[in-house]
Amino acid sequence: MGMLAKIRRMKFREQISVREIARRTGLSRNTIRTWLRQEGMTQPRYPVRVMPSILDAYKAQLQTWLQTDSHRAKRERRTARVLYQLLQAQGYPGGYGRVASYVRHWRKDQATLPNRPGYVPLKFELGEAFQFDWSCEYAVIGGLRHRLEVAHIKLAASRVFWLVAYPTQSHEMLFDAHARAFVAFGGVPRRGIYDNMKTAVDKVGRGKERTVNARFQAMCSHYLFEAEFCNRAAGWEKGIVEKNVQDRRRQLWQAAMRLHWASLAALNDWLATECQASWHDMRHPDWPQLSLSDVLEHEQGHLMPLPRSFDGYVEHSVRVSSTALVSYQRNRYSVPSEHAHHLLSLHVYPSELVMIADGQEVARHVRSFERDQTLYDWQHYIPLLERKPGALRNGAPFTGMPEPFLQLRQHLLRHVGGDRVMAQVLAAVPMHGVEAVQVAVELALESGRPSSEHVLNVLARLKGAVMTTQTIATTLILEEEPQADVQRYDGLRTAEVCHVE
Repeated sequence: MGMLAKIRRMKFREQISVREIARRTGLSRNTIRTWLRQEGMTQPRYPVRVMPSILDAYKAQLQTWLQTDSHRAKRERRTARVLYQLLQAQGYPGGYGRVASYVRHWRKDQATLPNRPGYVPLKFELGEAFQFDWSCEYAVIGGLRHRLEVAHIKLAASRVFWLVAYPTQSHEMLFDAHARAFVAFGGVPRRGIYDNMKTAVDKVGRGKERTVNARFQAMCSHYLFEAEFCNRAAGWEKGIVEKNVQDRRRQLWQAAMRLHWASLAALNDWLATECQASWHDMRHPDWPQLSLSDVLEHEQGHLMPLPRSFDGYVEHSVRVSSTALVSYQRNRYSVPSEHAHHLLSLHVYPSELVMIADGQEVARHVRSFERDQTLYDWQHYIPLLERKPGALRNGAPFTGMPEPFLQLRQHLLRHVGGDRVMAQVLAAVPMHGVEAVQVAVELALESGRPSSEHVLNVLARLKGAVMTTQTIATTLILEEEPQADVQRYDGLRTAEVCHVE
């Protein structure tokens, strides 16, 4: 259309001859006269000249390979050189240049095609469903940059969301995220929509067939909601929470990355505050005049009642070592020494580890996500000191005793038999408690010459001082209160009784 307009301007506005127009444009005079005679004519498009190529017989195979590679990750796609070598193996006699040119043009044409699929918009009733997903984020905690797994839980109707950050995506983290979100929402929806994550699905079958993890199924039974899993590679079925991951990453998490956090708990407290603040600021997409918190108030009436939190632990059977240690995820945790060489039940929580023996809790530790760490509780090794008092000098667990105990140990070990004296002091801890014995040790240290007898004497006096008279309830009623008669005692003194004949 540009050349036709140019020719018409040269002829009718500038009054240039056809010969001169032909000279300037390089077109033949017959073509110019034909264009000028026809009113409203559009500039014709001439077909591209098709010339036979030695690659024609192999184009179908090459297109198949390129189409297959388009569904693979970029690092797994074959280069034009590899495709050329494959064609050579099939008898292609041409050069590499033709193949590379064809591959380059094919990929350029594919990039301009509208290859994104379309989706059907979804609508959910109040209290009907929530959607769950994980995302990988980074934050600076304790001065170090950590990779975190963030749980996203979003109500499908009110669009209220909740975020919790964890070190991993294990079962106990999944259960804790649900418990926190349901408390924040004030109830439980009737359905939960998930992808086929390994913590929920042990095996993906045909169609909608799923082998659901037994522990995950126990959580669903506790909260009484029905778990629904998406089809393979069908993330659009939980598109509400998928978009929430993108939105929170651009908005909320950018601020979290700029800050430094003392602990993961501090980060989660900040996330909880920010989520609740966003509910009041964000407008609902279906009801722009209402905020998310306004719609949540309506949805809470349709949610199922919130039961007590699910005891979301993961149980492992562990054997205690000869040094009264239990190994878990390349860390070691102490238990009471009497359980050495025994089998215990280990209950794993997001932030704690609990050891169970015969249905009773015997030890509890703060969970460490570092590697090759040993966490002792020095009180677990006190019973061993009766037979092995010498372990007090270099025993690793006893370096974690309170400072007054360490000072007393340092003073006593200077003397012969001081280890046995210190063992006697520590033996009072299970009976009287750490705080009481610590006060007695501090008072004994102030005297300048502490000993086990001194500590136990002070402890006995402290215990006696805090003893109170306890009134015992009885059905007997005293009608006549006895009178005190001291004259009876004087009568006994003056009476002469002969006891020896």
